[in-house]
Amino acid sequence: MASLVAFLLLLILRTAISQPSPGFHPGSSLSPVRFYQGYGNLWGPQHQSVSQDQYTATIWLDSSSGSGFKSNTAYRNGYFGASIKLQSGYTAGVNTAFYLSNNQAYPGFHDEVDIEFLGNIAGRPYTLQTNVYVRGSGDGRIIGREMRFHLWFDPTADFHHYGILWNPDEIIFFVDDVPVRRYARKTEATFPDRPMWMYGSIWDASSWATDNGRYRADYRYQPFVAEFTGFKLGGCTASAPPSCRPVPSSPSGGGLSPEQYAAMQWVQSNHMVYDYCQDSTRDHSLTPEC
Repeated sequence: MASLVAFLLLLILRTAISQPSPGFHPGSSLSPVRFYQGYGNLWGPQHQSVSQDQYTATIWLDSSSGSGFKSNTAYRNGYFGASIKLQSGYTAGVNTAFYLSNNQAYPGFHDEVDIEFLGNIAGRPYTLQTNVYVRGSGDGRIIGREMRFHLWFDPTADFHHYGILWNPDEIIFFVDDVPVRRYARKTEATFPDRPMWMYGSIWDASSWATDNGRYRADYRYQPFVAEFTGFKLGGCTASAPPSCRPVPSSPSGGGLSPEQYAAMQWVQSNHMVYDYCQDSTRDHSLTPEC
């Protein structure tokens, strides 16, 4: 047993050391905002608390309710980030999300860009799920574009920064400024271009979140808590003039740099556990970008 533990620790250490630097930090030009500068409660106010300095928000789920917050402003592009710390132990069925959406403006026909943490049973790694819904997929007709990862660190041990950069040409998902996924605009029909708000939430997704619903939320372990800090919001609001320019994704301003691309390839080669484009059971006529 001791040798197995030593081997696992060595493997973790080697993985951490081999993580390449992306060489560019897209949110570095943005200063953290106080929670109420950028956000407000959306639901479950009794399950949400904000620190005195307003830089940290804590939300939790118990058997009575979860909680969510929403940006005060809609954006047509931008960088949206937060440092998040998740709960350890049994969290099966619990979904902690940080995402863009316009579902309240276009019910039944909305766009969405998701970062979701899918809870698990103790001893198994969290799954980070990224997803893109376009013009109603996810409502009556479900056309998900999921890519899932097992992170190269313990997201319950400390805060780590997660970000979405959305501009007219691409959507890039970041973990500690390392790009983990790039979703490019290939056709108008497969890319969200209507204004969206930024949200955070924690809720019971027992029907699907952990092993397709095999393990459900167990409220003997409540409350399930998620902490958010380091909020960053920047870009063009829905009412900004045409001259407003989106936050650049790389030093050159468009696409990923070679260093960023290499870092993304490292993540996808070593830590990606699902890619919808590689799923032979999917009907790829519904996802022509594949």
